[in-house]
Amino acid sequence: MNWLNAQARRVPTWVVYLAGLIPLGLLIWGAVFGGLGPDPVKAIERGLGERGLQFLLASLAITPLRRVGLNLLRFRRALGLLSFIYVTLHLVAWVWLDMGLRWGEMLADLTKRPFVILGMVGFLVMIPLAATSWNGAIRRMGAAAWNRLHKLAYVAILAGAVHLALLSKVWTTEVLIYLVLALGLLALRLVPRGGLRRPASV
Repeated sequence: MNWLNAQARRVPTWVVYLAGLIPLGLLIWGAVFGGLGPDPVKAIERGLGERGLQFLLASLAITPLRRVGLNLLRFRRALGLLSFIYVTLHLVAWVWLDMGLRWGEMLADLTKRPFVILGMVGFLVMIPLAATSWNGAIRRMGAAAWNRLHKLAYVAILAGAVHLALLSKVWTTEVLIYLVLALGLLALRLVPRGGLRRPASV
């Protein structure tokens, strides 16, 4: 584990951002040159949403991993911001490509369709998280207030996972994996800090 921590410290944060934007580049490539299947709009929309959920899951996994000795804390901000970027683009794709800026229909969906409501809730709670992700926000708010605010990430991950499940309509293995991971990460937050002990030696 010490070797893994040493290797992680050598990785610049910008590498995580760059690697995290590769899926976006592939989606753009597929949209321009084909390869996204018979419904490219849905492929773009789903692809962006899933990447947002994946990066959010990864950011929430940082703390449990740290408890068992793998310290990736320096990458949590990058993972969280990448998640926000993809979720925002997912919303843009829905508003622009899918709904064609039909604001009346979108407002109706926001009052009638649970998966749309949950998706919007997940996006809205991520806005203050992204806005306060810089070091100056921690100094201005104080660590305690900042930590309380960033517990909204739990709301975001739960809303995102259920949003995907309701949107999929079919409980596939993929959907179940996302739900299990989301619920598992939330459950680990309830485990006392001493509950997951760092191995004596690895």
